[in-house]
Amino acid sequence: MTTSSSRRLNLKIAPGAVVCDESILKGEIIIGPRTIIHPRASILAEDGPIIIGEGNIIEEMATIVNRLPPGTSIDNTPVQTVGNFNVFEVDSHCESLKVGDNNVLEAKAHVGRNVELTSGCVIGAACSIVDPEIIPENTIIYGSECHRREMNDKPYPQVECIV
Repeated sequence: MTTSSSRRLNLKIAPGAVVCDESILKGEIIIGPRTIIHPRASILAEDGPIIIGEGNIIEEMATIVNRLPPGTSIDNTPVQTVGNFNVFEVDSHCESLKVGDNNVLEAKAHVGRNVELTSGCVIGAACSIVDPEIIPENTIIYGSECHRREMNDKPYPQVECIV
């Protein structure tokens, strides 16, 4: 039987972060200050550690996973890094090993392992990006056919209001 405390031995939570007890956290995970992890969000460090920066919001049923594709073996353990002030909306799924700052994965968006999100990107609702590529800064991917355009202005960081 796996208890909550034994599952979370490799978990480091910075002061000021909020991690709901109902979230699913497995493996070696570091969570930065002012990051919020909602109930039923999953962070799964199955095949390498996950480092999450400052001020991220990970909503209900969002998944961040560091997992090798089936049948793959490597010599060194890949580290998945998530920068600062990113938002992972409800039921989004992120396998990207590199996520920069100020990105938004909207509801049901999916980003594959070999995709690198730079900074200021928005992956629209239900868009799936899985082919290997580096998404340029300030790119918006939207619509049923995953159209792309560049934002005119840099996005504002997603910061929570502290009263």
